[in-house]
Amino acid sequence: MVVQESGTPRELERYLRPQSVKGISFDRLCVTVAATAKDRGTGLNPHITGVSLNPQIVQPGDVFLAISGAKRHGAEFLAAALEHGAVALITDPAGLEFLPAELSIPVAVVPNVRQIAAQAASSVYGTDTRCPQLLAVTGTNGKTTTSYMIRAITEALGRHSGLVGTIEMSARGQIIPSVLTTPEATQLHGVLARMQEQEVATVAMEVSSHSLSYGRVDGLRFAVSGYTNLTQDHLDLHGSMEEYFQTKAKLFNSQHSERAVVMVDDPYGQRLAEQALIPTESLSLDAANGTADWIVTDLAPSALGHKFSIVHRDGRTLHARTGLPGLFNVANAALATLMVLSSGVDLDTLQQVLEEFEPLSVSVPGRMQVIGEAPVAVVDFAHNSDALAKALDSVRTGDQGRRIIVFGATGERDKTKRPDMGAVAARHADIVIVTDDDPHGEDPAPIREQVASGARAVIEGERRQVQLFNIAPRAKAVEFAVSLAGVQDAILIAGRGHEVSQDVAGIDVALDDRIELANALKLHGFVTIY
Repeated sequence: MVVQESGTPRELERYLRPQSVKGISFDRLCVTVAATAKDRGTGLNPHITGVSLNPQIVQPGDVFLAISGAKRHGAEFLAAALEHGAVALITDPAGLEFLPAELSIPVAVVPNVRQIAAQAASSVYGTDTRCPQLLAVTGTNGKTTTSYMIRAITEALGRHSGLVGTIEMSARGQIIPSVLTTPEATQLHGVLARMQEQEVATVAMEVSSHSLSYGRVDGLRFAVSGYTNLTQDHLDLHGSMEEYFQTKAKLFNSQHSERAVVMVDDPYGQRLAEQALIPTESLSLDAANGTADWIVTDLAPSALGHKFSIVHRDGRTLHARTGLPGLFNVANAALATLMVLSSGVDLDTLQQVLEEFEPLSVSVPGRMQVIGEAPVAVVDFAHNSDALAKALDSVRTGDQGRRIIVFGATGERDKTKRPDMGAVAARHADIVIVTDDDPHGEDPAPIREQVASGARAVIEGERRQVQLFNIAPRAKAVEFAVSLAGVQDAILIAGRGHEVSQDVAGIDVALDDRIELANALKLHGFVTIY
């Protein structure tokens, strides 16, 4: 069964919950989360069968958790929660100010509602006692691809598997498109309870820095947590790279994880492996790395991807292949493989699965997704400097071929990375076409100019042969890139990946880079495989 992205958020919410909930009494829930009952309501002790932070998605039998937001307090929307069937309320002291003198439901108070959301949900849905095996992937880039690879391996092992991430949440063929990399804590515990109900054995989950900051994975303990890399991103939330790193590091303690596998090819990964408070194995793409527990060796091109071996310092070896382009996908594949191994799978069994099913060649929507082969035409989610550089370096051209890139920067996000992204593009591509990403509420023209300024500085100082264009809208920029290309060239459309709409001044405009690129290739007489 495939659940399409249709219906209201409240209608879709039912797919994020188990079909049968034992639940818990409100009095018992208050004891569990150390909430203080207030002298409001009827004095009833309702049976709680759901938990919601959003009044618009409340289901009958829910406790509504009213948090203090950036602009409004959730308690201001209690009427909507009641209309949808809320039977109890937990809020903070500030929330009490918005409540009427008389209520028909019981009310309890905690100092910080968000901090108890996960515990409340796990108690109601039962994930505090029964939950699938969880494997977490964190890092700036590579989370989605690595989690898809983990799911492919576990499915090849014959397990019922689930996935929680940027593109989708899925369990045994049921797919719900994701809005957040990691859902809210209440929804996450609900969907994991649903997966347990469906006898899902293993779940691969992307864990973002936002989810760690906001407590969305609280109450969960991962069998294995993996780290990909850390590069500049999300500094609008974290303020500095050090704070960003410390947020990611929260995952690697005994509260959240039993074991870890850490890529150590950047300084942050090295620090993480050294200071992790749980059993940790390190992994490096550098065959000469003398300190890593595992290294990648025997690396050789294989079609668009690579063949390689993963060798432990004690001699244990796994041979693998990924059909996905780029050395960074070798890193993703090696990390996924070792995470599954660390989860308790026998090495010989894992080797047999790698050979028989090639799960590391799984197609990942919008992640180095090949749309055409002559010219090479690829759509990728790369939306920061490091990812852009690696994606550009991974697309192979003919002997006389050029690299052509179309990309932009997101509005209302970290502005400091915009000129740097432009500079990276100019250093790694031959033709740079700057366009719009998701402008959100910003004027897109200044965003493009900030990106272009970084490219222009590199062109004037280092690479005068590079051509620079500033073209909007995005579909026009994609078509222009294809119009410049020959069969020996490579085209990379970066930044949006799997996304199918563009946020322009709060309006969702239909736009899918894969479709636009395929249409442009056909228009100019090239063959598309999408």
